[in-house]
Amino acid sequence: MSSLPGGATATSRITRDIESERILAGIGLVLLAVACFATLDTATKLSTAAVPILMGVWVRYAFQAVATTLVLLPRHGTTLLRTRHPRYQLLRGALLLASSTLAFLSLRYMPLAEFTSIVLIAPLVITLLAATTLKEQVSPLRWALVAGGFVGTLVILRPGGGAFSWAVLLPIGLVLTNAWFQVLTSKLARTENPLTMHFYTGWVGTLLASVAVPFAWTALPSWQWWALLCLMGLMGTIGHFLLILAYQRTPASTLTPYLYAQIAFAMLGGWIMFSQVPDVVSLTGMALIAVCGAAGAWLTVRERRVPIEPAES
Repeated sequence: MSSLPGGATATSRITRDIESERILAGIGLVLLAVACFATLDTATKLSTAAVPILMGVWVRYAFQAVATTLVLLPRHGTTLLRTRHPRYQLLRGALLLASSTLAFLSLRYMPLAEFTSIVLIAPLVITLLAATTLKEQVSPLRWALVAGGFVGTLVILRPGGGAFSWAVLLPIGLVLTNAWFQVLTSKLARTENPLTMHFYTGWVGTLLASVAVPFAWTALPSWQWWALLCLMGLMGTIGHFLLILAYQRTPASTLTPYLYAQIAFAMLGGWIMFSQVPDVVSLTGMALIAVCGAAGAWLTVRERRVPIEPAES
């Protein structure tokens, strides 16, 4: 009988070790995912030098839609296509397409790190929407985090300064469309298969972009630009796949703060490819957004309000 407590302790230790390994694996996967998203943004900024915005958006969506279909449809068959809310699936895809278009436009005019930091205030905007439109109760701590995130954004934008221009409105528009996308995602997730949502998002974006892309299509100077566009599609597809794997292994409340590592990857990409290094003031604003955003997003996931996904281009 005396061996039971020891056996139970050993079993408990093994269980804890396995759980620790799963958590570490999830953190590693989410860091790889945001590195892919930062690479996507870096490639997107490079592409804007020669590729029309609508053409780049179309290739990025078409790549993801085809890749998702080839992977998911053979495994799930026609059940993948079943949805109770086709109109909301269409709206969700249109919102993400708008977000992506604004991301492409923003990256044409803004440094990578500043763009990424502003985009990552989306969880704080979701809190604001939850309070004003969904009539949810918001604690004083949440309001303080929202205020802190917006102060960080103003520090980066510096309204009234020489660096301020109309282009800063583009990532703000992206934040708003992405926030509504996240709110709609939270509503649909109650009844819809996440894989079905991902499938429709890709194809809705592709089909809507296909309407406009003939007017923007152009011959590219060399094959390297096509390789760059394919890299964008590959990084977006792999990033989302890694994110799904991460959330399968580790609670979202644990992973959410690590999404803000994307700011560091964006700074690295901007430095390597464009020799862009944020100044001290911008770094202060980025740090404030990262701290407030990570804390606010962590609270959001813990309270099971709205699932947080990184904004994408």
